[in-house]
Amino acid sequence: MKVVIFGATGFVGNAILKEALIQNHQVTILVRNKSSVSINDKKLTIIEGNVMDRKKVLEVLENQDAAIQCLGPGGKDVKPTTFISDATKIIVEEMEKSEVKRLIAMSNVGTGDSIGYNPWYFTRIILPYFMKWLKVVIDDKNRMEPIIMNSQLNWTIVRCPNIVNRPAKGRYHPTLDGKGLKLSITLRDLSTFLVQQLTDMRFSKQAPSISN
Repeated sequence: MKVVIFGATGFVGNAILKEALIQNHQVTILVRNKSSVSINDKKLTIIEGNVMDRKKVLEVLENQDAAIQCLGPGGKDVKPTTFISDATKIIVEEMEKSEVKRLIAMSNVGTGDSIGYNPWYFTRIILPYFMKWLKVVIDDKNRMEPIIMNSQLNWTIVRCPNIVNRPAKGRYHPTLDGKGLKLSITLRDLSTFLVQQLTDMRFSKQAPSISN
């Protein structure tokens, strides 16, 4: 499959890129600086540009089958941001123009109807007082999700808990109602699940939360 990845140089994005190549997809990535990519693979095309540039987004979507959006704010800034939702709006609109139908987007447990999946003390105490940067991200993902859900695309939103850089467990549990959801998932397991959604339609137009 020909796949565009937006956000491929981030902590999660880089792992998703590696997994997409392992699963033998033809991958195109849009990055601000080509020198930030150390992977050399004949299945990888690197295009330099800004995700906020509609013309560049349209260019990378040409002749593609699907897209993965795993954009992040690029740090733990506690200032409010609309970067992810603004970029997603551009991606969605240009995908609709290009007739690229399949979109996999990474979100967070705590967005939308998953707000009740976290323990009350996390939502009311830890998040607003001790993890303000994450609250900023969740706020923007709450703006992002409706843009995707109201689109004409064949989308899947994958909501993640804490992502830990530990050895893969080789098993994971997706849920649509929060039952059995744990507090974390390994980076490799998340990447594997997310890339598999390109061809697995079980969660088409749904937003599963996933954990180990």
